[in-house]
Amino acid sequence: MNRGFKIILAAQFFSALADNALLFAAIALLKEMLAPDWHIPVLQQAFVASYIVLAPFVGAFADSLPKGRVMFISNTIKMVGCIAMLVGVSPLIAFGIAGFGAAMYSPAKYGILTEYLPSNQLVSANGWIEGLTVAAIVLGAVVGGVLVNPTVSSTLLNLWDVPMIDTGITTAPMLAISIIFVIYIIAALFNLGIPRVPIDHKPISRSPIFLVTNFWHCFKLLWKDPLGQVSLAVTTLFWGAGATLRLIVLAWAAVALQYDLGRAAYLTAWVAVGIAIGSVLAARYVKLESAVRVLPVGIAMGVVVLMMIPVTNSILAIGLLIVIGAMGGYFVVPMNALLQHRGHILMGAGRSIAVQNFNENLSIFVMLGLFALMDKLDFSIYAIITVFGLLLSGIMGVIYKKHRHDQDQGQM
Repeated sequence: MNRGFKIILAAQFFSALADNALLFAAIALLKEMLAPDWHIPVLQQAFVASYIVLAPFVGAFADSLPKGRVMFISNTIKMVGCIAMLVGVSPLIAFGIAGFGAAMYSPAKYGILTEYLPSNQLVSANGWIEGLTVAAIVLGAVVGGVLVNPTVSSTLLNLWDVPMIDTGITTAPMLAISIIFVIYIIAALFNLGIPRVPIDHKPISRSPIFLVTNFWHCFKLLWKDPLGQVSLAVTTLFWGAGATLRLIVLAWAAVALQYDLGRAAYLTAWVAVGIAIGSVLAARYVKLESAVRVLPVGIAMGVVVLMMIPVTNSILAIGLLIVIGAMGGYFVVPMNALLQHRGHILMGAGRSIAVQNFNENLSIFVMLGLFALMDKLDFSIYAIITVFGLLLSGIMGVIYKKHRHDQDQGQM
């Protein structure tokens, strides 16, 4: 691992850490405002909406500038989202601003890997990126949970008080957001040190009409490519399921384990620990050319999710969540690397990842919408878990069956 790759990893770690801590701070802010529970999935929908709306443009933007500069600009926009929350803008709108920055950040974050590293190192590099991202998710959940904890926040607020200066920071969520703002600054400083590489696949036009048309062309190209199709379908499902699972765990922990938001936030971190384990195993044992062999693990993951229903013991809950996360990490890392490789060959890293983000975040938006609807209709958390687990296994089964059919027909 050379110095340039270490800087990329550090930049990603701090940016992901801040993103995930900000989610819990925003949830705490909603609860402080006595917002209805179904606003929580809508909060995440506001974050991912930019990924969907801006998909035709952010990939071309990422391909038109050095990736480090794109990442710096993106983190700056996330900081604007933090400031918006602090000055009283609705958390739904302010978190959406942070999502705008995140949508710009993602194509650059993954795109630089294909430009900076040879293809035979992509699975390993993705293992590092996903493993470190998950470490940031773990720490982000812990940091978010600690900062919104009433005891901890009360102590920190007393320390935050500066004599004769009114900082305006008077509540736990506001304090958490202020600290997260500083983390974004650290990420932005690392962005400035990311190595510059030759710009590949630079867009030939910045016209919005051209970019939308070009995006649609790339969208169809990736879905028609046999290997691009299966990897795109799997990663799309995984990230939609992953975002929904985090909120399911928060709601399930409150009912099954009697946890408050702070303790439930820690519990979500164990899923991330499992993903890190699965990512490391995939990086070690799965080769790019055999990536599609991990598909049955995704089918089994949905079945294991159903095992959450009878669990009421915290130790069993932690073990089960680690297993679920490990299964997810093991099958998504090879799929992600395969998708990046095919996309880079077909259209360029930034635009292929913009297509990937569009599909994945549309999946997140739809699945969060389904969660919000079931919550608004007063479905029990156990009914929601059942629907979620069966849906995950069922869709993965369809993807696997189609892939096997394509193989039999000689399309692969």
